[in-house]
Amino acid sequence: MNNVTRRDFVKAAAVSSAALSSFNILGAQTASGIHTSKIKVGLIGCGGRGGGALRNFHEAAGLLGIEVEVVALADAFQDRVEKVASGYKLDTSKVHYGFDAYHKVANSDAEVVLMATPPAFRPVHFEACVKAGKHCFIEKPVAVDPVGARKVIAVGELAKSKGLTVVAGTQRRHRQSYLEMAAKVAAGAIGDIVGGSISWNMGTLWKATRTPGMSNADFLTRNWLNFTEMSGDHIVEQHVHQLDVTNWLMGRMPKAFIGYGGCARREVAGGNQFDFFSVDMDYGDGIHIHSQCRQIAGCYNRVGESFRGTKGFINGVKVSGKEVKIDPIIVAHTSGIIQEHVDLLKSVRGKGEPMNRSREVADATLCAIAGRMAAYTGKLIRWVDVSENVKSPYYNFTLSPAALDFENGEVEMPNELPAVPGEAKDWKEY
Repeated sequence: MNNVTRRDFVKAAAVSSAALSSFNILGAQTASGIHTSKIKVGLIGCGGRGGGALRNFHEAAGLLGIEVEVVALADAFQDRVEKVASGYKLDTSKVHYGFDAYHKVANSDAEVVLMATPPAFRPVHFEACVKAGKHCFIEKPVAVDPVGARKVIAVGELAKSKGLTVVAGTQRRHRQSYLEMAAKVAAGAIGDIVGGSISWNMGTLWKATRTPGMSNADFLTRNWLNFTEMSGDHIVEQHVHQLDVTNWLMGRMPKAFIGYGGCARREVAGGNQFDFFSVDMDYGDGIHIHSQCRQIAGCYNRVGESFRGTKGFINGVKVSGKEVKIDPIIVAHTSGIIQEHVDLLKSVRGKGEPMNRSREVADATLCAIAGRMAAYTGKLIRWVDVSENVKSPYYNFTLSPAALDFENGEVEMPNELPAVPGEAKDWKEY
């Protein structure tokens, strides 16, 4: 096997992304009939992000001159799916609700399915859609535990064997400024990365209130953002973006994670997450990246990435170092959340190898999960123990209730107290 350096890895990733992003739009329309085609789309998860993803898909299609037909919608809740359906004047036969409603979308005549349910459901929904032969958009993150993340990797390989496109909601990989920054790094602008810091520090987000008579399943799903079992905690649900950028630039996964966190002000009633994390990620060769994220109101906020290299440094997307020449990167839209759908559509209607982002987003998700596990338990978590070592107790760790439990009826509420590092008698007791 040929040895592949970090720079080779990053350069290949940057070139492949840039090639797709800079693909001549008019040429694509002429060569593959994309301008006159209609594409059928389905949506699983009709909350705010799901409705937004469908609008993003329509806008991307409009940039390419593609007509969109919404053929199936699904959500756990009738009110949410009907709200989205009303905006597209859909017939009731295309509107489905319940925890098993995703099967109706997977088995519909949709060519592309967008998935934006709570992360705990993503591996199951993704598998159903790929087995049904659908091109997929999977919102990040893609799992809440190691077993789920590895399932997404396996399903992604199945998608590849079927020639299906898989694009993830890791929007920075589609944003022009990040593509240019990554290309400069690949060209040696800052030399080899020797350290860095990434952060998503902000205030609190939303919380749903439990109403009288609401089932456990409904409450957990409507309040998914605040339960680790549903979202993975905010290090997974939100900070996954910075972790993905780090892996992209490093060209490899971390070797180990040590971290801590806790609850300073978060209301634990109706949720069980930490409100801050600090995780050291050891990439080997003496290279450490500090990962920090926080959701506490009234504090200084910073969202971004900084990296030091042997010849320069990066602050956000600004590269300070050696002057290098890169090929022009042209995108159809300056917003990553639009461009990711442009790239999805070009891949679906293109003639080359389909884009498949499943491994990248699953790896970033698994990094976030490992960081959370390190902070929750106070233990050293090795990458190999969540990705390869079947004898490790962390390898088969799963959170409960799991996605399929919701299809079987009422579920048990998880512990609503956050983890206490170092006090768990067993690794499962986070």
